[in-house]
Amino acid sequence: MLRLLALGSYFYQSLVAILLILALSHLLEPASYTTYSLTVAVSQLASVVAFEWLQLSGQRFLSSSQGDETPRLQSSLFSALALSIATLIAAAALAALSGRVPMSLIGIALAVTIVQGTVDLHYMMIRVAGRLSSASILMICRATLLLVGATVGAKLQGTAEAALVGMLAGHGLGLALGSLIDRTLLNWSPRLTRKSDLSAFARYGMLASGASVVHLSAPILIRFMIVGRFGITSSASAGFSMAIDLLQRPFSVLLSAIHTISYPDVVLRYDTGTRKDAQRAAAELFELAFCSTALMLGGLIAFIPDAARLFVPPALIASFLAATPSVAIFYFLHTHLQATLALVPHLQKAALRLILIAAGQLALISTFVFASSLASAAPTTALASAALATALVILAACGPTIRFGAYPRPGLVLLTAIGSAVVGGLAALPSEPLAWLLGKILVAAAVTLAIVWFGDFLRHDEA
Repeated sequence: MLRLLALGSYFYQSLVAILLILALSHLLEPASYTTYSLTVAVSQLASVVAFEWLQLSGQRFLSSSQGDETPRLQSSLFSALALSIATLIAAAALAALSGRVPMSLIGIALAVTIVQGTVDLHYMMIRVAGRLSSASILMICRATLLLVGATVGAKLQGTAEAALVGMLAGHGLGLALGSLIDRTLLNWSPRLTRKSDLSAFARYGMLASGASVVHLSAPILIRFMIVGRFGITSSASAGFSMAIDLLQRPFSVLLSAIHTISYPDVVLRYDTGTRKDAQRAAAELFELAFCSTALMLGGLIAFIPDAARLFVPPALIASFLAATPSVAIFYFLHTHLQATLALVPHLQKAALRLILIAAGQLALISTFVFASSLASAAPTTALASAALATALVILAACGPTIRFGAYPRPGLVLLTAIGSAVVGGLAALPSEPLAWLLGKILVAAAVTLAIVWFGDFLRHDEA
């Protein structure tokens, strides 16, 4: 039940993020929404640059820590967080001197990044400490607060800045709730901080987070190239930005949920158990990750057009629907390259390899997308070329996983691939009258249940 609650909390966050995007697309003008979207994307990149190394280090080192080692590592992590915040503030001050971006926007985005990074680190510690239910409830509460705050801000002022202030309020209340439930942050003791811990975090975490930064740079590069081509005020840019915003969330959130639930156990078995135990745990993670995201890919392709007709502003529908299939395929591949294929290198602490893979993806995507721009190709062509580049990098990067020997069941993988194709093919069927739409939903549900039953995923949850 705890695992189901954790998965439910991540699905809820994904749903709330989609609702927020749909709400803001109606409350903000296209130019304001594009500004909001680009600001959030840059804020996410800054958060990864400044704080992702702490998240990765915390998950890797705290998962198998015991006794007095745990509070010491936690204090060292919070001390490293303070240093990262100071560095981020200095970098933002330099960016403000350029004068290209309004000071108010930089200040709000900086505050959102800092508070979000602090909350994420605190929630991660709660999860790794075994309090999965508390962390799940906190994430549900924060997602709700973000939705309410950003929507109210956009409704009252109608600007990107107001929506971001609402997000800041949501993160701040989430931090307060976390401190009420768990006093780890309030009990931070700098005197427990050890230079050896900070050095270990830096050696592993900064290299690993460097890979995350490079991976995140790829979709941001695509955003700026396409928005730069069509202009920030155009409906084409807004529709494309909306597709990116909507479809990156389901895959990243789902894989984050699976890793949150399963990764600590894989680390524990790798560090303290036998190789066979670690292989079995990793194979189960791979199976759940592939099957769930493949079915999600099929479902998005099948039902996003129906949802768009109901919720997407009419001026954005054409550009939104044109981009959604290629965006969905790109993010399916991109998140698996970033998360699933990185599992074994993370276990082996081979962070340099992760950076090389990420750099290869960014270089190949840059080449393909730039060539598409020179040829004046449509955004869908640029996105398709980015997906192709990512697929080629996946083939080149799967060596460590293959050598580790954690193989998903071939029959399950084949069945899931067929099921995903069947669900995605439902997009070719009409959705009106309502009976047709209900029939499509029933078929998708039946395919999903069959794969859950064949894969025996409920047994894994009970375990």
